[in-house]
Amino acid sequence: MSATASTTPAPPPGPDAAEVVRRLELTLGRRVDGLLHGDHAGRLPGLGSEAGEARRYAPGDDPRRIDWNVTARSQGPHVRDAVAEREVESWLVVDLSASLDFGTARCTKRDLVVAAAGAFALLTSRSGDRVGAHVLTHEGIVTLPARAGSAQARTLLNVLATTPRPDSAARPTGPRLDLGDALIRLARQTRRRGLAVVVSDFPGSGHWLPAMRAVAGRHETLAVEVLDPRELDLPDVGLLVVADPETGDEREVRTSDAGLRQRYAETARVQRRATAAALRERTVDHLVLRTDRDATADLVAWLAERPRRLAHLRRQRMVGAGRGGPA
Repeated sequence: MSATASTTPAPPPGPDAAEVVRRLELTLGRRVDGLLHGDHAGRLPGLGSEAGEARRYAPGDDPRRIDWNVTARSQGPHVRDAVAEREVESWLVVDLSASLDFGTARCTKRDLVVAAAGAFALLTSRSGDRVGAHVLTHEGIVTLPARAGSAQARTLLNVLATTPRPDSAARPTGPRLDLGDALIRLARQTRRRGLAVVVSDFPGSGHWLPAMRAVAGRHETLAVEVLDPRELDLPDVGLLVVADPETGDEREVRTSDAGLRQRYAETARVQRRATAAALRERTVDHLVLRTDRDATADLVAWLAERPRRLAHLRRQRMVGAGRGGPA
């Protein structure tokens, strides 16, 4: 006898999003402070790319740094040192589309997205860097200009926590935007190199890949992927009626079919591997958070390993630049 499940599995009651962020702020404060910042991957090797003040040439100075304009005016050799740019402008691309309103474990994917984006907003604002966001919702893209200070981080957290969930009975009639559109907006509107954090479930369609390449080509980019265990394998619960949260389309699935469950799991594995490979190809640092795991512990462990991964990503960039690929 087969059982019939509801159209969409009801997610367990998750904690209030703002409360999750407040707890994250307290938990992460001492454990990861300093792990995210102070080790940004520079785009150019050497002492820095920003022009500093000119000074008189001294024996041992690199002659390639001679400032010929100042030298001609002063009638004596002068060099201009390059200084590293300390302030980094950080941008969050946060996916709050309908597909995130799903969860069968400790919370929904949306709860994870809000918590992860909130954690990065708090961590980046602590070092005095400016932080802004492009938030993808079912109604469009909400942009918060980059500003510095804890007040900006709090404003961003409030926007994430209070963004209304899509109403399945009232779908928007206009063109539906996706993650790629939010990434394109970041690539087009942000001229200054900085840090980009993309938090999404990264749809298997792959439409976002070209835009991700454009973002990663300019910014140091982190990808935070959120998953639910039911997206990786199906349980045997009889006849299951599933719905696409983006379109509302429904389909009956007979989960008692072992072959179907095996094909589903294999397709999910292939999709996840393809996503990871695409991000590696673009030298994007990749974190996976799951609704059935402790997201705080996973984030702390990931940040602790970040210096080692950054060194590897730098080597990849240099090799890619030497071969004429994306630097």
